Amino acid sequence: MSAVISEAVAALNAKLAGAGFDGSVKFDIEGEGAVRVDDSGASADDAEADCTISASAETFRALLEGDLNPAGAFMSGKLKVEGDMGTAMRLGTVFGYDDQRALFR
Repeated sequence: MSAVISEAVAALNAKLAGAGFDGSVKFDIEGEGAVRVDDSGASADDAEADCTISASAETFRALLEGDLNPAGAFMSGKLKVEGDMGTAMRLGTVFGYDDQRALFR
């Protein structure tokens, strides 16, 4: 497992603690691998998910650190989303975006 994936799993598990996220999202990090988030937390896993979000390692790191707005990243093409967009938007709360309006600030 790459260092990027290991760091992503640890950071996402810290953010997910007590969040009660329902659904599943797979982050496909270009050149590194995949991280899957579901109701049991984050893990290095490439299994099917309700939604797949693809991004570069740099974009993914910026999202985790709160330096990049998910909606802005999506609109600019830095994030690609396949599957259930509603699930992806619910995961936005894990990144500190508590409502839909916050995504567009």
